[in-house]
Amino acid sequence: MAATSSWNLMFTPNPPSPSSLSWKLSFPSPFTSAHFQRRQNRTAERFLVFAAMMDAKPTVLVTEKLGDAGLELLKTFSNVDCSYNLSPEELCTKISLCDALIVRSGTKVTREVFERSSGRLKVVGRAGVGIDNVDLSAATEHGCLVVNAPTANTIAAAEHGIALLTSMARSIAQADASVKSGKWQRSKYVGVSLLGKTLAVIGFGKVGSEVARRAKGLGMNVIAHDPYAPADRAHAIGVELVRFEEAISSADFISLHMPLTPATSKMFNDETFSKMKKGVRIVNVARGGVIDEKALVRALDSGIVAQAALDVFTEEPPPTDSKLVQHENVIATPHLGASTTEAQDGVAIEIAEAVVGALKGELAATAVNAPMVPAEVLLELAPFVVLAEKLGRLAVQLVAGGSGVQSVKVSYASARGPGDLDTRLLRAMITKGIIEPISNVFVNLVNADFTAKQRGIRITEERIVLDGSPDNPLEFIQVQIANVESKFASAISESGEIKVQGRVKDRKPHLTMIGSFGVDVSMEGSLILCRQVDQPGMIGKVGSILGEENVNVSFMTVGRIAPRKQAVMTIGVDEEPSKEALKRIGEITAIEEFVFLKL
Repeated sequence: MAATSSWNLMFTPNPPSPSSLSWKLSFPSPFTSAHFQRRQNRTAERFLVFAAMMDAKPTVLVTEKLGDAGLELLKTFSNVDCSYNLSPEELCTKISLCDALIVRSGTKVTREVFERSSGRLKVVGRAGVGIDNVDLSAATEHGCLVVNAPTANTIAAAEHGIALLTSMARSIAQADASVKSGKWQRSKYVGVSLLGKTLAVIGFGKVGSEVARRAKGLGMNVIAHDPYAPADRAHAIGVELVRFEEAISSADFISLHMPLTPATSKMFNDETFSKMKKGVRIVNVARGGVIDEKALVRALDSGIVAQAALDVFTEEPPPTDSKLVQHENVIATPHLGASTTEAQDGVAIEIAEAVVGALKGELAATAVNAPMVPAEVLLELAPFVVLAEKLGRLAVQLVAGGSGVQSVKVSYASARGPGDLDTRLLRAMITKGIIEPISNVFVNLVNADFTAKQRGIRITEERIVLDGSPDNPLEFIQVQIANVESKFASAISESGEIKVQGRVKDRKPHLTMIGSFGVDVSMEGSLILCRQVDQPGMIGKVGSILGEENVNVSFMTVGRIAPRKQAVMTIGVDEEPSKEALKRIGEITAIEEFVFLKL
């Protein structure tokens, strides 16, 4: 017996009843909890003081420049203290008098800031996207919501990408510097036309898709690579989604728009550049770390890369003697992607609205940390929360292509009735596991549905009602991703979806099924999955290769269909094997396919 539904994540002022599916997040006012230690006879005076407190506005501290439009919006609801260039100690001193704090990237909001706020600080707003300057763990521990402004910069970043692309094609920066030095070198700065050239957009999110739209308007042929983007969204603007190797090998221009994650760090390196057309031109307005900068210098020197236009760098600002910045075929700008008047006003309004809404107790779609979960619920579901995120993370790493991740089905097997088990936290963690490894978005209980919808991902839930004791919340969780190709064909179930299934054993997450193969392995560290012909000696051969590489094996198990038929070997490792070691494993005759996965 199964029931499928799609739930929105909302909150109520009180803990939910078993059948309640509608909650509303509510922050207590810092003024309503005031009490008096001294008893006085002057009743009227005491009443006036209390009334003044009840009528007082919250205080918002702004520590870095914010657009006037945002400040005006804040002033309609709160007292605004604009104190710029505060030292860490000055910030800690002022914070106990503030209900909200708005920062950009220059202010470090450390654990000490939250501790010194003595519980009064209710929301931190980051005017921009990145929140690496805010201690999220400390914020959550102290019941403080953190919000950011992720959408207002999109058009500005896309326009800057196009500006760099066109400037690079015509050597505008170099020609300008030449003329200003008194030279007139028309023959030296002959450019290339954009019309009919192929642009590969790597990362087809908000900014990447806007760059593609504008490049189409310039007459360029646009292709894109993003294994997690819906194909129909790309087709709607005349863009074809292709594999990474095809994108970089066929492009005349490459524009980078992916987030910086472990998977994309130095994604553009010597090996990648060697596969490109000679004379390719590269634009980066994403993150500096996605390019191996020393490798790019070598590619520029060899002529593989004709020109590069860079707005971001691994180290910002880059060293003054940087060979990359000083290279004659490089245009460099100081991280100006969001630096337009309109974008700055947009960021100011977006963060002001989010902060005011949070102070009013409203749900914030741009929240990047989760509200407090009732202790008894968290205690019971804690191991299943870990399992849910790891299953999502495992499933998305198995995706290789197709139409992008659009349809995810989650099945919960339990002996409890629908009213006795609230799975929204588990659903949010599966969403987190699917989205975070391939984006720079932070997903939690507050923004999970919003984030999935933005990315065109529909998540449905199915309850599988089992006979048995309801003492255990869940027997297993199963995650299926439909209409995609897989890096590991054995992960495809008989019905055609990537399927992974897990359960909690001894309060630890265990993987119990991949595709149609049953396994039983702890989901800790990293995994190597191998599909092989079931025969003696396989564990020894793989173990020897890993041992030679000093890679510690935590476990090995084999799940098979029948003796001497196909089997899946699952290997847990404490370290990431080298590419050479993985290549050697793949060359073992009986191994038909393999994949390395980080959990």
